[in-house]
Amino acid sequence: MGFEMIGPALVLGLGCIGSAIGCGIGGMASHAVMSRVEDNHGTFIGMSSMAASQSILGFILMVLMRDSIKAGNLSPISAIGIGASIGAALMICSIYLGKCASSGIQASAKQPAVIGKCFIALGIVESFSIFAFVFALLLIY
Repeated sequence: MGFEMIGPALVLGLGCIGSAIGCGIGGMASHAVMSRVEDNHGTFIGMSSMAASQSILGFILMVLMRDSIKAGNLSPISAIGIGASIGAALMICSIYLGKCASSGIQASAKQPAVIGKCFIALGIVESFSIFAFVFALLLIY
């Protein structure tokens, strides 16, 4: 493996770093709230794990970028630019998903009726990582 795989490595690595941070933030809030309330534990865990999707998107992009580089359709320098920028977008989205999940978990512990509304906010943050993913696909192909 030469320098040509830096871009694919960046998109996967940054996506996974963000997922770990985001899931950690949400998980800490989930643990704290589950110790105080008796209901919605599964929902809290689900909410706290939403940031994991960025690592999946990063993995898919890594594979597609690797194959495109090997086929000669994507230059290594372009792959570095795509990997760094889209990887950063995935990482930041993951971190904010964790923060949003954390506040949603805490809010729904106090008022369980708002739990569905909290998922809407998570979906909005998630949509930005989907946009970045689609933009990367347009750049790769």
